[in-house]
Amino acid sequence: MKSIASLLTAAALGAAMLLSPGVAHAAAPNYVALGDSYASGVGTRTYISSSGSCQRSTKAYAYIDAGRIGANLTFVACSGARVSDVTANQLPSVTGSTNIVSVQVGGNDAGFSSVITECAKPSWLGDCTGAVANAQSIINNTLPGRLNTLYSSIRSRAASARVVVVGYPRIFNGTDCNAGTFFSPDEMTRLNATADLLNSKIAASASAAGFAFVNPTQLFIGHSVCGSPEWINGLSNPVTESYHPNVTGQANYANLVQPALD
Repeated sequence: MKSIASLLTAAALGAAMLLSPGVAHAAAPNYVALGDSYASGVGTRTYISSSGSCQRSTKAYAYIDAGRIGANLTFVACSGARVSDVTANQLPSVTGSTNIVSVQVGGNDAGFSSVITECAKPSWLGDCTGAVANAQSIINNTLPGRLNTLYSSIRSRAASARVVVVGYPRIFNGTDCNAGTFFSPDEMTRLNATADLLNSKIAASASAAGFAFVNPTQLFIGHSVCGSPEWINGLSNPVTESYHPNVTGQANYANLVQPALD
């Protein structure tokens, strides 16, 4: 009887400890999401009204993943952002209390949107070759220094945070099924190669900083513009939705990025 009483007493004490408000629980991590339109969720067609021209969406991967991991999200990614914009307008949100940072930027520094616009024209009207060459020159010669400086600044502001750098998918599968665009197979190949080059430089800078790099290239193969199913919008109305991940694309980004955040 005495042993049974002792067990009951121990059980009661254990229950009391579980119910006690003084028992510490793990605090929710503070997650800051930095970047451009791919990070903000442009392409999903639904945006947080208060985000204005930054076009932040609750369908964006950072928003989805923050909910999954129970993080407090500071969502400052903004459509059109270049590295300099992230540094000036978004980086101040990263502080000593930040536990997780995701950052996706670099495409606008290379002028990728204007390159696609140029290559979408008929060959007699546009200069796709020149536009691609200029973008690749920026990616090779200018972008790495900008990224190295940004990544160093992130680390100096949040010394112990987990930092995840996110790359870009290839835009094309090799078929142009959109009326109003004139991408040749060779142009699509060169644009995809430019996306690969962009990822390689971003990955190298991330590695040098000791940050994780998430590469979406393989996941999106077969699901780019004109894919089945299509995870990246083709030419769209409004045009700003074009060549960005749709809702399904962002959901798959979320699946890819989440393990790196934990």
